[in-house]
Amino acid sequence: MNPYGDPQSPRARASVPGAGASAPDDQSAGPSPDAYRRGAGGRASVGSASVGSASVGSASAGRASVGGAPVGSASVGGVAGSARVGARASVGAGTGSVGGRASVARAAVRPGTATPGGPPNAPVPGGKDKKSKAAKRRRRTNILTAAAAVVVIMLGAGVVGGTYFFDDVALPPPVTENQQNAILYSNGALIEKVGDQNRTVVPEDKISDVVEKAVAGAEDKNFYNHHGIDMKGIVRAAWNNFTGGATQGASTITQQYARHAADLKAISINRKLREAVIARKLESQYDKEQIMGMYLNYVDFGEGRYGIEAAALGYFGKSVTTPPGQKNAVTPYEAAVLASIIKQPYKTGSHPGYDPNDNIVNGKVGGPALERWEYTMKNMLDMNWISQDVYDKRAYPKVKPRGAKGASSGAADKPVGMVTRHVMAELNSMGISDQEFEQGGLTITTTIDPKVQKAAEEAGSQKSDDSPMNGLNPKYQAAVIGIDPTNGRVLGYYGGDTPSGLDYGGYMSANGKEIVGGQSPGSTMKIYTLAAGLKEGVSFDSLWNGDLKRRNGTKISNAGADPGKVCGGKIKYCDLETATIKSYNFPFYWITDTIGPEKVIEAAKAAGVKHMITDEKAGFKNGEIIDLTKTDKSTWRNSFDNEVGFGQYRIPPLEHAEGVATIVGQGVHHNAHFIKTVKRTDPESGKVTVVGQENIKGNRVFEADQMSNLSAVMKKIVEVDNRDLKGGREGIAKSGTWEYQEGSGDCWFVGGTPQIAATVWVGGKGNKVQLKERDGKKDMFGAGTPSKIWKMFLDTASSALDLKNEDFPARIKTGDPSKFGNGEKPPEAPVNNDCALAVIGLGCGNNGGQNNGGQNDGGQNNGGQNNGGPNNGGNNGGQNNGGQNNGGPNNGGNGGGPGNGGNGGGNGNTGDGNAAQTNGD
Repeated sequence: MNPYGDPQSPRARASVPGAGASAPDDQSAGPSPDAYRRGAGGRASVGSASVGSASVGSASAGRASVGGAPVGSASVGGVAGSARVGARASVGAGTGSVGGRASVARAAVRPGTATPGGPPNAPVPGGKDKKSKAAKRRRRTNILTAAAAVVVIMLGAGVVGGTYFFDDVALPPPVTENQQNAILYSNGALIEKVGDQNRTVVPEDKISDVVEKAVAGAEDKNFYNHHGIDMKGIVRAAWNNFTGGATQGASTITQQYARHAADLKAISINRKLREAVIARKLESQYDKEQIMGMYLNYVDFGEGRYGIEAAALGYFGKSVTTPPGQKNAVTPYEAAVLASIIKQPYKTGSHPGYDPNDNIVNGKVGGPALERWEYTMKNMLDMNWISQDVYDKRAYPKVKPRGAKGASSGAADKPVGMVTRHVMAELNSMGISDQEFEQGGLTITTTIDPKVQKAAEEAGSQKSDDSPMNGLNPKYQAAVIGIDPTNGRVLGYYGGDTPSGLDYGGYMSANGKEIVGGQSPGSTMKIYTLAAGLKEGVSFDSLWNGDLKRRNGTKISNAGADPGKVCGGKIKYCDLETATIKSYNFPFYWITDTIGPEKVIEAAKAAGVKHMITDEKAGFKNGEIIDLTKTDKSTWRNSFDNEVGFGQYRIPPLEHAEGVATIVGQGVHHNAHFIKTVKRTDPESGKVTVVGQENIKGNRVFEADQMSNLSAVMKKIVEVDNRDLKGGREGIAKSGTWEYQEGSGDCWFVGGTPQIAATVWVGGKGNKVQLKERDGKKDMFGAGTPSKIWKMFLDTASSALDLKNEDFPARIKTGDPSKFGNGEKPPEAPVNNDCALAVIGLGCGNNGGQNNGGQNDGGQNNGGQNNGGPNNGGNNGGQNNGGQNNGGPNNGGNGGGPGNGGNGGGNGNTGDGNAAQTNGD
């Protein structure tokens, strides 16, 4: 319905709670709240109803007979006490039968009235006569209202009974209009507005006066002079009901708001009478400005815009709070456009409505919209609310076309819109209920930096031409998350292109209530295993045996790496540092077995991981999500085994990103969060209060020296994978891959700089798939596409923020190599007695032997002992030519003779080639 109660588009009416209980109107004997507009009034008391004769009296003049005997009559009797005009009038007990007698008392009016805008009981020009006339008008209004009810009852209009007319019709409490919540970037720019209705409530005293006058001109030009009731409308409703005609009629602004406040939707005489009573009570409780403010904040202005502020922003890109005369203030002509829409904001099958965008004629606004605008402008002139000059210069203003984003544009179709889910989750954790969120009026400033957000989207989205994801299988999906490790603020978040779809970054449900999934972190989980091990005293120099099988007798997988090449042929005594850089699994299985899987999980939890998912089992199709914050170590030990040490069990990427930020932040944990501040604006006073705020206080969970030790090793991973950052910026990283159907299913690259911790995941969109690189043949690993996304994101974000280069702390070695490890004792290096020949100039064979042309410098096996060894390598197959610089994993070594020393080494030691040979990470 439109504001008049006529049927129209279902979008045209806001859903408002039903009428509430009213408070007594006779609690004060003083003047009414709107006494400065009208005289302080008396109180009308309606006596008990009974069958009998009817006569209508006056306050001082005798009795007048109305109606005939067959129907009965009502007598207006003497004074029944005093109270303000418009206050509750009591109706005595009686039957609801036709012909019942109602005894209506006269209204006693206190001396003195008030001039508009003046104090109560202020003298009025003209003296007593004018006061008396005003009092009589008010008394007549009340009497006619009650009389109309009696007439309707007498005519059999279907009203339950007239006795409730004043007493039982409660004055509903002021309606708290639902409005939108504004979600902002960290710099104050709008991300989107969220709420069922596009409404921003503004205090009445902030609304431009020209807007209020225009609305009065369009809807009720006598608004400032009457007492809320359109008696013609009431009589017309009664007559039409009696004759079987339509029941609609013109309503005052107060009546329109009364209908909204009491949620009166039915089209009936009953509704019209209740509406009239509530309007009278509203006028006694509130002044005109208050009623106008409530009305303007509720009314529908079309195109899904509720309230005057949303309308002004939507149609003109202006705010009604800008004072007249200032830049971007709403003009009288624009105000008239807004006011003219109210009567019929949406077109119907029989009427085009008054929305200017629905009334375009030959490229200009015409038709009913133009006519209604002219009507409004003329009323504004007639009421002296605009000058003749303003009227004469009138021209229909330019209106934003439908669909223009304007000031209330949203992010419903943008990747950043996914942030809203996490905002909702954090609001709940701050104690802000769903009801408060739905009520709206919140201004939420997030931690999201627009530059970092853009970098995350450009690096991770297949829709980005520059992204390493562009051109890959469309079934592939990436997630990119950037966090400030010094405070936990999420700076950029890409979890998918569609905010309404699956959240690949945090697996947060659409309503922000729960975590619904995760992905296997693979070898990136080893950062927590190392943190737990370092805490127990594990050293990076400890040795581990890769030939040992699990306790259940099965072989530990190293992504298909040739056992003879693992750790440069030292598989039985591989040091932990090399195993970390090459991402072998066996040391991490045994570290977990030694210290217990619960300690690895405890380290992950301390870093920020809160949920971990068990393997699929009976009763759990996709595994059970274990909340680590609500369970203990006994649950963990029963749910997860030693494979937790190298990333079998799924976790949400966002929680992993929080943990990565803790490692990057040298062991100080901060809660990853999306909200900086939450503010609420009081719709009545306009006062802004902070109702929620971030907590950036961190707590140390890992020792600084142990983290410097870990960072130094992770720094080498960046170098090995050839992912050095631009400008010599120092970074640390860890790659990870988890298999799927003999291929790769989840690929990761995590780490960052001292200013930004970056987490990248690539996997299947929806369902798991085997991940291939761009050629469609080569398996994808964490050191492949994910590492390229990671580098692109950090390079772009760091440059956009103009971050200065910072280094990680210098390395402090920790732990005891003899305390942990199960590796065999390495063989002692043979003593070469031929070195004595150097005295006579014949040289030594060690330069082409085990030390320089062998395991350490000639690559893992191919540039090693056999081909670059003591007999064949000599001086030319030694350190420089057959060594680590030229003798890569695949091609080096065979050419390691006296003249060629490893020139066939090629590029096998860079990035992906090396990764493929090791653990694929």
